[in-house]
Amino acid sequence: MKKTENKANKITDSKTIDASGRTLGRVASEVAMSLMGKTKATFERNVYSGFPVKVINASKLRITPKKLDEIYHTRYSGIPGGLRILKGSYTASNQGLKELIKLATFQMLPGNKLRRIMMKHLTIVD
Repeated sequence: MKKTENKANKITDSKTIDASGRTLGRVASEVAMSLMGKTKATFERNVYSGFPVKVINASKLRITPKKLDEIYHTRYSGIPGGLRILKGSYTASNQGLKELIKLATFQMLPGNKLRRIMMKHLTIVD
């Protein structure tokens, strides 16, 4: 019987992204592209072909208070009437800008079974 190598277990590269002085969307899109593996020549849509990404200086992200009020995301508790709409300013004050980068990146990844696997390879540091 022939043995095949699992490409998902082979992680060779790592990428560090500096978020200081950059906007939220530009950082999140660069992170999403690297997590998906679209920056590599060996990109495959149906397997995890990306590499781990580390975002540093997340607290120095350039974002205005007006933009924080415009940004919103939802949380659903699972019960009827349990949908909560949270503003970006609330999330930034309670959980920090790290959570906003994580949520923006999560929305930019494809909504399939690989999304959670890709998010496991994301680390964000203040």
